[in-house]
Parts: sequence; structure tokens; C-alpha cells
Amino acid sequence: MSDTSPPQPKPRVLVLEPGRADRHYWRDIWAYRELFAILAWRDVAIRYKQTVIGIIWAVMRPFLTMVVFTVVFGQLAQLPSEGSAPYPVMVFAGMLPWYLFAAILGDASNSLVANTNLVGKVYFPRLIIPSSTAVVALIDFAVSLIVLAAIMLWFAFLPSPRILLLPVFVALAVLASLGPAYLITALNVKYRDFRFLIPFILQFGLFLSPVGFSSSIIPDQWRLLYSLNPMVGVIDGFRWCILGGDSAIYWPGFALSLIVVVVFLWLGIRYFRKTERTFADLL
Repeated sequence: MSDTSPPQPKPRVLVLEPGRADRHYWRDIWAYRELFAILAWRDVAIRYKQTVIGIIWAVMRPFLTMVVFTVVFGQLAQLPSEGSAPYPVMVFAGMLPWYLFAAILGDASNSLVANTNLVGKVYFPRLIIPSSTAVVALIDFAVSLIVLAAIMLWFAFLPSPRILLLPVFVALAVLASLGPAYLITALNVKYRDFRFLIPFILQFGLFLSPVGFSSSIIPDQWRLLYSLNPMVGVIDGFRWCILGGDSAIYWPGFALSLIVVVVFLWLGIRYFRKTERTFADLL
């Protein structure tokens, strides 16, 4: 009688090749895209599942900050708005990229420490872990964008067609945050006190960046130097898209901010990759 048993699957062969992980690192990131989705969905579920304060916090934090900045800078200091936009609209348009930056940087900085068991057990590109935190920040950003639409409707202020370019500047804001996030995340694995510096950096950066005021009030002789802060160009780009009208981008400063974003992204990825092999031992 002939053998009718089904063919047996070929055994898989695991090949250990020196340097393979380094050569195929970016290919492995794409291969582990499902892990990225799982980590991102887990973070979203933790933030919003069976909670009310998660949604409320995403709305109230930027709204209350906008009210404070409008009173302090717009009413008391009598700083000008940008173009014909109402001052609260101008402030909220600047707060959108800042809170996106702050959320990604704050969440990513402790992401490797929070996933110690995962890092120590299996191989995968560790860059996936801090990168996945951007998904929650983008969801909070979408909620804040709805709040901005309501504020603009309240003031009867319509956006210009330039708002169609907003996704470009959203991507730029994400890149501006990921560079420092990779750097601080890697440093936090070895030096755990770095997590205490993040709130100070974000609080200081909030007032150093043109969130509560327009960057046009900076004197011309200092404006290019001021643009070394990468969030200056990002915030100006957001306002240019949303406010339209007389809102303008200071292009030399924007180009400088873009260069700083690229440099920080390169430094962050480079340092993260350089120290990645030691994460499992340090954690």
C-alpha cells in the first residue's frame, strides 16, 4: 500500500550569524511591525479603557493652559496676536504641537524601564518601544484638534486652505520629539535620575517656546538664534497652516529649526543603537 500520510513540514533552521542584527536592523523593524501595533494598542487601552479622566484630561489640560496664557500674555501683558486671529485661537494653535512633543517625550523616556521583562526575554529592535508611545500622543492630539475646531467655531474664525498641509507639520512635530526621546530613553536605562529631569525640561521649554505668544515679537537680531529651539519652527508652521491670513513663517528660522530636528533625530538614533546591546543587562 502507498503511504497516504500528509507531508511533514520542513524543520526550521535557526542561523546565528555574527553582525546580522546590525545589518538587518531596519528590515527587522518592519518585520516586527505587529509588535509595534500591539504595544501601541496596549498603551491606548491603559490610557483610555474604563476611564473617564483620560478623555477629560486630554481636553482640559490644553484648554485651561490656553485660558491662563490668554489672560497673562494677551490681557495683562497686551502682547499682539498673529494676524487677525483671536488670541485664544493663536495660543491653542501653538499648544497643539507642543503637547504632542511633550507627550511623546514624557511617555517614551520611561518606556524601556517599564518594559523590562520584554526587553530581557526576546530579541526585537528596541527602537520599537519608545516609537510606539507616539500613537497615544497622536490620539490625544486628535482630541485637542477637535477642541480647537470648537474654539474657532466659537470665534467664527475659519481656517485657510493651508490647513491641508497640517499633516506635514504633524509629522515634523513627531520627528522633533522622537530624536530627544530616543536619546533620553537610552540615557534613562543607565542613569535612572534622568526621568526627574523630563518634567523640568518640559516646563522650562513651554515658556521658552512661542506657545503663549507669537514668535514675531522676538527682535530680528535674535530671531535666528531663537530658532535653534526646534519647536519654534514647528509651532510657526502649525500657526501658518491653521491661522492663514497674515500669519507667516520666518523661513530662515524654520530652515534652522528643521536642521536641528534632523541633527537631534540622528543623534538620538545613533546613541540608542550604540547602547542598545547593554539594555538587557542594565535593566
